[in-house]
Amino acid sequence: MTVRTRTTAALLGLPFLVSLAACGAGSVDSDEVEDQAETQLQQQLGTDVRPDIDCEDDLPAEEGATITCALTADGLDGTYDVTMTTTSVEGDTANFDIEVADTPR
Repeated sequence: MTVRTRTTAALLGLPFLVSLAACGAGSVDSDEVEDQAETQLQQQLGTDVRPDIDCEDDLPAEEGATITCALTADGLDGTYDVTMTTTSVEGDTANFDIEVADTPR
């Protein structure tokens, strides 16, 4: 399954808008979600420090489905929630948003 995402965040006061692609059958594997989100956030921040995102669940390719992951990185105080929400599914393409919480847990 192809997945496209849009990321928004108040993390460090910066908005994040990115596109990601991933494969899976009916869901996006949590490892793939983590890897791509980490890469995109690192690029948006323009830093050598790669954030660490930990998702316990796969993201279902079902409109309105959500998972909550944990974001940590060197230089950040605490752990931030990251919510992944599937916004639409069109054939074998799922679109989802990623939102990073404004404040740590």
